Amino acid sequence: MATKPIQPAITHSWPLASVARVRDFVDRVANSSPARLALIVFALVILAFTLALSLPAAARDGQSTAFHDALFTAVSAVCVTGLTTVSTALHWSFFGQLVILIGIFVGGLGILTLASLMSLMVSKRLGVRGKLIAQEAMNAGRLGEVGTLLRIVISTSVAVEIVLALAMAPRFLILGESLPQAIWHAVFYSISAFNNAGFTPHSDGVVPYEADLWILVPLMIGGFIGSLGFPVMMVLLVTGFRFKKWTLHAKLTIQVSLMLLVAGALMWGAMEWTNPATIGSMSVGDKITHSIFASVMTRSLGFNLVDMNAMHSSTMLLTDALMFVGGGSASTAGGIKVTTLAVMFLAIVAEARGDTDVKIYGRTIPQGTMRVAISVIMMGATFVMIATGLLLAISGQSLDRVLFETISAFATVGLSTGLSAELPPSGVYVLCAMMFFGRVGSITLAAALALRQRRQLFHYPEERPIIG
Repeated sequence: MATKPIQPAITHSWPLASVARVRDFVDRVANSSPARLALIVFALVILAFTLALSLPAAARDGQSTAFHDALFTAVSAVCVTGLTTVSTALHWSFFGQLVILIGIFVGGLGILTLASLMSLMVSKRLGVRGKLIAQEAMNAGRLGEVGTLLRIVISTSVAVEIVLALAMAPRFLILGESLPQAIWHAVFYSISAFNNAGFTPHSDGVVPYEADLWILVPLMIGGFIGSLGFPVMMVLLVTGFRFKKWTLHAKLTIQVSLMLLVAGALMWGAMEWTNPATIGSMSVGDKITHSIFASVMTRSLGFNLVDMNAMHSSTMLLTDALMFVGGGSASTAGGIKVTTLAVMFLAIVAEARGDTDVKIYGRTIPQGTMRVAISVIMMGATFVMIATGLLLAISGQSLDRVLFETISAFATVGLSTGLSAELPPSGVYVLCAMMFFGRVGSITLAAALALRQRRQLFHYPEERPIIG
């Protein structure tokens, strides 16, 4: 007598099986290519915020926002840029502004932090390669510290933002705003400033506060702290201001950031000192305030007190350069990062002196680090060149405006000549790609290259091509 084969008992329902498949996929990608997981996570986060901003409830008029405008705003928020095609204050409802604010906070944590958190949430653990890439991103000393550092990143962000909000809220109350309004605006500006986003809940931005140090100083301090990066903040939390105990990364980041801040303020102020369209007619004190504020903003923060179109062409070029450099690695700022600039400058100095090693503060910088720095600079310059060419063809605008907007998008700064709002959807998509590549490209490339060191069993004979 034939017997029917025994069917295995179904132990998982369909939802549980789907969760298991997702967990296995995340594990597989996190261990084989953490950089790819980071890109996927960031893209999914942007898509989620795009859908939220497309809802009728997100717009003040109750109508669905055009897809390209919703996508651009979502990318700008999650990539902590601050460029807009529609007015944040006038177009979006309270719900829409809240979505933007959450996007800024989430995006400010960083692409690799988000990927690590997703891996932890889904699979309850980080693979070895996942820990390695998170360790590289946050400059962790040991693999076991990564989980702790992820918690420190989030708690530090929240703590700084609370302090900034408490500093600004009383001023908004004094200026005549209601308590709920003052709290909302203080929270919005604190999160936007620390994450170097540049979004503002006021239709005229921070221009009404151009002489109000009670508002401007917290914005500058919050933006500067955010631009240093979480690895630097962790070093400062542990060692305080004992310079000798700082890591080389912290020393280079803080030193170069301060140098660029001072140099930027002096040069910006000198170039615009007599320009009646910007600060030419102001008092000496206001001119100094505007110069320092502009220098901080160009490093990735993105608030502005003057019309970008009214600046001299030389000042726009200076701003382009400062924006392209950006802030610290693993920070809320964009650009090629100040340590990249420092490493390349040190390499040039070493070459000019005839030194075989690149040395600073009693340490030798590895050759691999310099190759990564070159890759990041070349990739950034290539992205900017291609996008600038496309936008010139699409918009028909002048080179200075197009280059300014392109670098602002790539470096996730948010300063604008108003070109973003004037572009057709095709141009908007180009800027979306620039913001995405600018936020995830250099970080992912640097972290991925750092893990791709291969041991070679042989070397070809050396031969030097002619350089220069």
